[in-house]
This record gives sequence, structure tokens and C-alpha cells, in this order.
Amino acid sequence: MSGPQGPFEPARRAPHPIDPQVRIGHVHLRTADIDRVRAFYVDLLGFDVVYEARDVPGRGTNGDVLFVSAGGYHHHLGFNTWLSRDGGPQERGRTGLHHIALNFSSQPELARVVKRLLDAGVEPYQALDHGTHLAVYVTDPDGNDVELAWDRAPQQWPPYDSSEFIDAPMDVDALIAQA
Repeated sequence: MSGPQGPFEPARRAPHPIDPQVRIGHVHLRTADIDRVRAFYVDLLGFDVVYEARDVPGRGTNGDVLFVSAGGYHHHLGFNTWLSRDGGPQERGRTGLHHIALNFSSQPELARVVKRLLDAGVEPYQALDHGTHLAVYVTDPDGNDVELAWDRAPQQWPPYDSSEFIDAPMDVDALIAQA
């Protein structure tokens, strides 16, 4: 059976299933420095600034806020310094956000952004072919990991129990040759 997102059957169905059309609307992250994350997410990745303000009252302190989006959405990513201004990056080995995934519309679009990051000196820490999608992993200035991905058509996905459903290394140079 194929659902709205792909052809996989869940390992276990929820007793009270959520709407199968639900999608993640946005992610809101704490940052130490709005200018630094704007340079990464706007100047390098290419998101549009929807809203930016300084010293906006937040939860407990004043701080800065930045909302960015692609394609006119109210915001895909929000950033604030309300509780984190001038803080250090998150430490590895702690609970919290593992990564956010940004899915690109095509393999050449993914390649274009990966090339721009490489040209700016941002090195991926991993590049994998997951079978269902290609993924290049980078870390933002606050230590949040970002997966830059392109999904294959669901009809091309291998079954989860297949040896093709693996984390095979991906050649980044071959990817950016498409940029």
C-alpha cells in the first residue's frame, strides 16, 4: 500500500492515527547570533528573509528573531536569541535536535547548494545515498546539523528489508558536477 509520502507500510500502526496528510510546518531554533545564522541560511543556503527584528520581547529576556522561508511560506525556519544570545554551540552527546532536513526539488538543485557551501569553505561531514534519498550533512554556526537532501520518486525506493536500503557513501564531486 502506498501512502501520501511513500510506499512503506509502518512497522506498527498507531492506535489513533494522525492525519496522513500532516506535514512539518516549521522548525524554530535558538541561536547565539542572528547575523551569523542569517549569513549561513540566507547568504549560503538561499532562504528568503520573511521577518527580522532586534530586541523583541521573548520568554524571560529580550532578544533577536529571524524567520526565513522558501517559496513564500510564512516561515520554514525561525531563529531567536531569547534564551541563547552569545551562547556556545550545542555539545555533541547531548539530547536535543539531531538534524533538520531540507529537501530539494531536484538533484541539480541539491548540487547547486552543496557547491555554494563548498565554495564558501563549509565542508560536509558526511554524504550518503540512503536508497530513498541522497543526503549531504553539514553543521550550521550554532552546531545544529542540517541534512541537505533530494528524494527519489517513491516508486524507486528499495524495500526497508532490502540490502539496497543502506547508507552507502556518496561521491560529492560527482554530485556537484551536476550544479
